[in-house]
Amino acid sequence: MQTALTNRSGLSQARAFTSSIPGKVTLGIAATIGIAIAAHVSLPLPFTPVPLTLQPLAVLLVGLAFGPVGGFLTLLAYLAEGACGLPVFSPAGPGGLAQLFFGPTSGYLLAYPLVAAMAGGLCRRLARRLSMYAAAAIACTAATALLFVGGAGWFATFTHLPLRAVWIETVAPFLPGEAVKILAAAGIYSALRRHPRNKRSA
Repeated sequence: MQTALTNRSGLSQARAFTSSIPGKVTLGIAATIGIAIAAHVSLPLPFTPVPLTLQPLAVLLVGLAFGPVGGFLTLLAYLAEGACGLPVFSPAGPGGLAQLFFGPTSGYLLAYPLVAAMAGGLCRRLARRLSMYAAAAIACTAATALLFVGGAGWFATFTHLPLRAVWIETVAPFLPGEAVKILAAAGIYSALRRHPRNKRSA
């Protein structure tokens, strides 16, 4: 009995902390670290300057977990860390402002706040009518489409290549991997939401 009361008290304190401004800031900073770690899980491809990374999976999870506003602000903080020169971007690029604004992957990076916001916002809307997994999967698919639009659009402007070449270098080779990331993000999020400790969380 005493153990159950202690556990409930600990959960209440944890929820109170994560709902406070210091708690939200702490979670946001932790999320940017997670995104940075995912960005460094990078596989360069010989036919494109765009590497294959786990970064989109982390961005989708942050959007799903934090919601549209929290996800957007967290990814803005992540980009600000990179702009200041912290090693949070993929090691395939030069880092800093050069990678954020003047590289072939700039479009993907700059789209991340909107991608997280779309994943979180759309998932919450769809969850009123669909299962949590279906809502998350659809939201992540739409958010990933937005990511491709931003990345390919910037790449086309940056390189002046024809559309077919842009498709081959920025979209087509990444579709299978992104499909797996979408399913993984939806599965992880829906599983966490079903956990008894998270039933009352937002």
